[in-house]
Amino acid sequence: MRKRLEDFNSGSWREQYHYRSFLPTQINYEWVWEDGEINVLLEKATRSLSELNAYTQIVPDVDLFIKMHVAKEANTSSKIEGTKTEMDDIVLPKSVVLPEKHDDWQEVQNYVQAMGQAIDELNRLPLSFRLIKTIHSTLLSGVRGEHKQPGEIRKTQNWIGGSNPGNAHFVPPHQDDLAELLSDLEKFWHNETIFVPHLIKCAITHYQFETIHPFCDGNGRIGRLLIPLYLISFKILDKPSLYMSAYLEKNRNEYYEALDNVRGQHNLLGWCKFFLDMLTQTAEGGKQTFQKIKQLNDEMTNLAMGMQKRGGNALALIKYLYENPIVSIRDVSNKLNITYPPANQLVQDFVEKGVLAPYQKQSNAQLYIFSKYMDIFNINA
Repeated sequence: MRKRLEDFNSGSWREQYHYRSFLPTQINYEWVWEDGEINVLLEKATRSLSELNAYTQIVPDVDLFIKMHVAKEANTSSKIEGTKTEMDDIVLPKSVVLPEKHDDWQEVQNYVQAMGQAIDELNRLPLSFRLIKTIHSTLLSGVRGEHKQPGEIRKTQNWIGGSNPGNAHFVPPHQDDLAELLSDLEKFWHNETIFVPHLIKCAITHYQFETIHPFCDGNGRIGRLLIPLYLISFKILDKPSLYMSAYLEKNRNEYYEALDNVRGQHNLLGWCKFFLDMLTQTAEGGKQTFQKIKQLNDEMTNLAMGMQKRGGNALALIKYLYENPIVSIRDVSNKLNITYPPANQLVQDFVEKGVLAPYQKQSNAQLYIFSKYMDIFNINA
């Protein structure tokens, strides 16, 4: 059945005990529209994503840099939920993380692990709530929310804002409605009898997931993680190179307003426009990041090749630094399989050449930071 975005009815309010919950309309339909602006925004987003994806094919050792993309997204997505870590905190080994930051550090590491786990599973399985429940369990393991049914669809009512459902900003559907809603959403992903561009399906998916709010905790992080997973699952992207959290953190009010306008004013069309513009701007930012990475990589390769006999170790150290931008001399010695004195000399050479600098935030360990690399990910954080 075809439905127009312009005619969307978001759902209805259900009377519960002392509160009302929102029952969203099911979305497994063929969506069409008459507003020509959607076509233009769809074209822009598709082009930007294609160009971003091309960078993941031409940048050498791209998986090293994807790891930092994931780390940045994990940090920013967790920040939205209240963690207080910075990019340099999350690339430190736990042994040197300040005690007061251990919990926040672990939340971010769980997000990184969940993303890696999801990408690995997508090589074998289609996108499904079975997969989403698995990564939700990883996300909440050993951190805040670990007692809120990790990996399980909620069996109780939750709410957004306020101290209880009666004074909440928004109350998602009652738990008894979740099975049917989630089944409808999963069918929408894999329905081959409807013809809807994947970017529109991804937009509707994110709205519907956040409106259903299927878990007791972690819905925001899972909902944001679901965007790159959808795009990878349906071959829009080859690598997890697109992350929305930095954009959403900067435009938080507009984001929540756009979601509220769907629920309150049935404005799914406006949400799709917001989402497509968000995809475009985020992809453009990702392209700039890859351009800077490629430029830095060329600079570092030339520097290492100019170090003559030590060029091989220098190249190996640079590759190691892309994965671990904060290191100790002992780390370098172990990774390069060289004794401490030549490792120390190599690190000091990198300090003299401006590649490494002493890391000042830790007094209990002598560490060095690859600042030029870290700065690329901090600029838009």
